[in-house]
Amino acid sequence: MITVKTFVFGPFQENTYLLINEEKEAIIVDPGFYEPHERDLFDGYLQAQALKPVQLVNTHCHLDHVFGNAHIHRTYGLQPYLHPLEKPVLDHGPAVGLMYNLPFEGYMGDFQPLEHGQTLPFGNDSFEVLFVPGHSPGHVCFYHAKQRFLIAGDTLFHRSIGRTDLPGGNHADLLRSIRQVLFALPDEVIVHSGHGLVTTIGEEKKENPFLQ
Repeated sequence: MITVKTFVFGPFQENTYLLINEEKEAIIVDPGFYEPHERDLFDGYLQAQALKPVQLVNTHCHLDHVFGNAHIHRTYGLQPYLHPLEKPVLDHGPAVGLMYNLPFEGYMGDFQPLEHGQTLPFGNDSFEVLFVPGHSPGHVCFYHAKQRFLIAGDTLFHRSIGRTDLPGGNHADLLRSIRQVLFALPDEVIVHSGHGLVTTIGEEKKENPFLQ
């Protein structure tokens, strides 16, 4: 049984996730803490719950989703898993941060590549990697079929979709990714997005105004 723990961090109110199994191992998804007190809150939670971080994964590499990558690598020795098309986005992150007056330490080391259909093992469980470009060139989601939940990043939101006006974004690609990949999942799948509220695939099929 995997538990999903959500933190809301940073100036963009980004959802950082911990995926926790029964062995108290944890996957860190999109560490978006920016202020020192947010980083301390995150580290303190791991320590208080006696959790062992075993993987760092990025749905995509816009700055609000990777603010904490360098700290996670330095503190827990984890290389990020990401799609290769996101590497230029990751490398450019600190420069983008300066444009927003949000300087941060970028992660510049090696990474573990992800591809569509890949199985990402996690103890006795696993996630399926879904390639869903549009919001960013190499955006991926992580689907847990057994418990029927999706870590969606910035593809699909509660009654909204990801923006596509940033470099590498493509509106047609995003709509295609949602309709052909995400909407192929069962309606009851719970969607944990990169920002905002939890929703389901079925709700967004019926109610999302961008997809009617």
